[in-house]
Amino acid sequence: MRVLVVAATPGECAAVARLSTPGHPVEVLVTGVGMVATAAHVSRALAQSPWDLALNIGVCGAFDRALPLASVVHITSDRLAELGVEDGPTFIPADVLGLVPPDEVRFTNGHLINRAPPPSSVLKALPEVTGITVNTVHGDDTSIAAVVERHHPQVESMEGAAFMYACLIAGVPFAQVRAVSNYVERRNRAAWQLPEAFAALEHTTAALLQEWLGPT
Repeated sequence: MRVLVVAATPGECAAVARLSTPGHPVEVLVTGVGMVATAAHVSRALAQSPWDLALNIGVCGAFDRALPLASVVHITSDRLAELGVEDGPTFIPADVLGLVPPDEVRFTNGHLINRAPPPSSVLKALPEVTGITVNTVHGDDTSIAAVVERHHPQVESMEGAAFMYACLIAGVPFAQVRAVSNYVERRNRAAWQLPEAFAALEHTTAALLQEWLGPT
């Protein structure tokens, strides 16, 4: 089985290299931060060779305070939160404007939905959450309140929806798995639990790869 592990930064996938053995090679794609880099690199990788599944790993910020810091979640619904237009103080999503064609089957009311994740008991044990993907991470009370009212997200990242879109176009089974490093609030790095999130992400990633690839 060929599994493509996708991460935005080396830090998010540093441990994955340690999981690779000659009998079970793990192939990692580091895209760089943001939607454009993710969409371009993932699309190219999926077009260049066949893959059985793709796994996007990383950290995320949580709007939902019921999600503990350093917990790992499975994002099964994501959307491009800033895709639309402003009309004065009102934001109108692209799907409401009709800018997303009705035959664009990858979107459901503006959402990218993973309807058929790869079979996995590890995935099934993770909380399934709804995410948004943004160019600018939220850190202002007014904009946070506005996006929560508009989309009701549980988490946010800067890459997830782009990864999901590329996989849906390519027809490759996929999963987006992230660890909560912080709550979405006024930027406060002192409150982040980044090392703990990385450790939790490594543990879950190892369990997923062992399930899909067999013991290392």
